[in-house]
Amino acid sequence: MSKAHILVVEDDPDIRELLAYSLGKEGYIILQAASGETARKIMEEVLPDLVLLDVMLPGMDGLELLRRLKSDQKFKAVPIILASAKGEESDVVAGLELGAEDYVTKPFSPRVLLARVRTALRRHTQPDSAQPVDETIRVGALSLDASRHETLLNGKKLELSATEFSVLEVLARAPGRVFTRSQIIDTVRGHDYPVTDRSVDVQILAIRKKLGSEVELIETVRGVGYRFRDEQA
Repeated sequence: MSKAHILVVEDDPDIRELLAYSLGKEGYIILQAASGETARKIMEEVLPDLVLLDVMLPGMDGLELLRRLKSDQKFKAVPIILASAKGEESDVVAGLELGAEDYVTKPFSPRVLLARVRTALRRHTQPDSAQPVDETIRVGALSLDASRHETLLNGKKLELSATEFSVLEVLARAPGRVFTRSQIIDTVRGHDYPVTDRSVDVQILAIRKKLGSEVELIETVRGVGYRFRDEQA
């Protein structure tokens, strides 16, 4: 099986080389770009399997490049992980809502970065949407049956409302992926559903109470949103 191509877009040469070294050591084939414009040119020649994209870039910044890539059919399916400095939560949220797969905060550990990369690549190498969707999701002691709208914990049925089940299903189908509150609302109810961010927090709180000993399956990503714990990362 061929190794994935990863495009590292970072203007700081020291950080870019460190990222290339860390990822290359794992056997990935690394492409490098110091700007958004260069990254776009590279992608026209070689379509990477994943892009690690710095938010703060000279000229075209990371969010603008992300927006352009996700609006282009050739690049729309390529997973993009944002790299941001602490204190740039608004940029992270904006990036996720533009279609970024995940994010890492600088300074980040190579171990965390590799886990996020593996998760994103694994998610995008699974059978495409043309294949039947597995109606049952199993994570540890938790089991969700989408066809029956039924949730079991340690073999015992959990009484979830329709909205609670939908929120839990959205998160559980993409373990490790961070969802903003508005993404959860859009996925569960559609873009025009009049729900506030606060109501999402209330739904998560209710689900956590019912999960009992498995409450840590749903992780809070401060300032951004929520994700379902990825036990394979």
